[in-house]
Amino acid sequence: MRKPDSKGNIIMGTTGILILMLLLMCIFVLSSINYIQNQNIESQANDNFKYIIDDYSTNLEVLGRESIAEATEKVYNGLPVHDSEGQIKKNLDKHLNMKNEEFKDKYDVDLSSEVLSVEASDSPWKVLFKVRLNGEKDNERFSQIIERNASIEGLRDPLPIAKLTIVSGVMAYDDEIHYKTALSAYMLLHDLDSPESYIEATAPMTIKKCPYDPYVHHGDPGVLEDCLDTGYFHESADGSCYLCRLEGKGKCPHYGMEVFIQTHTPLGNESLSCSDHVVFADHYNGEKIDPNDWDSLILDPSHRKKYGLSDYGNATD
Repeated sequence: MRKPDSKGNIIMGTTGILILMLLLMCIFVLSSINYIQNQNIESQANDNFKYIIDDYSTNLEVLGRESIAEATEKVYNGLPVHDSEGQIKKNLDKHLNMKNEEFKDKYDVDLSSEVLSVEASDSPWKVLFKVRLNGEKDNERFSQIIERNASIEGLRDPLPIAKLTIVSGVMAYDDEIHYKTALSAYMLLHDLDSPESYIEATAPMTIKKCPYDPYVHHGDPGVLEDCLDTGYFHESADGSCYLCRLEGKGKCPHYGMEVFIQTHTPLGNESLSCSDHVVFADHYNGEKIDPNDWDSLILDPSHRKKYGLSDYGNATD
């Protein structure tokens, strides 16, 4: 039998190499297609999870606010809230469990959630919520901590009721807190000056952020009158945050708010400065900024300066 010459060996070798390269190319193409398909599946799963998390985050802001409002309702019903964070966490866990069932029907995803914290934020007008959300869908899993701020604007101020309790006679109607004799009785109990000045005092009930910023503009014509008529609340480093107000604390370590407790009396006696953190916690005196006005605010020099009211009416520091 005749052996292949060197030319035949070259042809056979080249053919073998070409076949091997073709096989390798086929394997590479098939692997690439499979990889791309897997990447597309993973990308689609990630997009689905992102959409679910975004939807859940939006609901968290709404449900967080509802949970705060429920704690406030408890206070207004005469029941004390000793641990506002714990109470709100309990309320929110209940809402989120219902939302998890709703998402199961809506997205066919198994969710579990845990409220990690309810915290005062850098803004007195918001409460920060942190929730761990775990989910599983089509053998894909995710776990993420969601953070959302819920606004407390438009909610009722719990501090007067929580501090004095409803048995004191303090009342809430017409979007105002009516202290009747409750505040003067509180002042008598704490041996504070001129409690009679605060008989029938009133204060705003609904939280409204004051738009006159910086606050020194309250000394401009018409601003103070509008502020009092509308019932605005103000940022204050000395005031208490909403969570602490739920517990009846007139001041706290967080960045909080203050509101004017307005007297309605012809008396010009020196009495407590009317910022609520002063009345309920700090207990230092002020004088009427306009001694001829029955409805005049009673303010100390530092609050007059803060609000641009040092020269208001006939008052002098």
